[in-house]
Amino acid sequence: MRKFMVPFDGSENSLRAVHYAVSLVRDESPAQVYLATVNPQPVIYGEGALYIDPRKLEQIQREHSERLLEAAVDVLSKAGVSYRKEILTGDVAPTIVARAEELGCDAIVMGTRGMGALSGLIMGSTATKVVHLTKLPVILIK
Repeated sequence: MRKFMVPFDGSENSLRAVHYAVSLVRDESPAQVYLATVNPQPVIYGEGALYIDPRKLEQIQREHSERLLEAAVDVLSKAGVSYRKEILTGDVAPTIVARAEELGCDAIVMGTRGMGALSGLIMGSTATKVVHLTKLPVILIK
């Protein structure tokens, strides 16, 4: 079974990546999509640490991520595509790469903001980082 990791951040480009993954799965049946959203590790410092319950913050992030994933889940469900969704926490690009490799994915399909190469390097885009960190094929969708 072929496996495709699709990082999802709620952007139009990441939704296009979900649609593209659907077309890949149809061509590579049987296949599965691993849909993931990654929350950066929250940093609470100073007096804020006295007032913010880390469990409450985690709950808020999880609820936000569940709402964020709804659009992608809707596309995958309507297409009848087998998928698993995950909410991950950490440095976004390395977390995507590590999870895709742990799952034995064949490729990562992700959206990009469509910036030029120089802008991407200056901005340090997640897509550019993923491409440089993984040995897996990466399909970038504009």
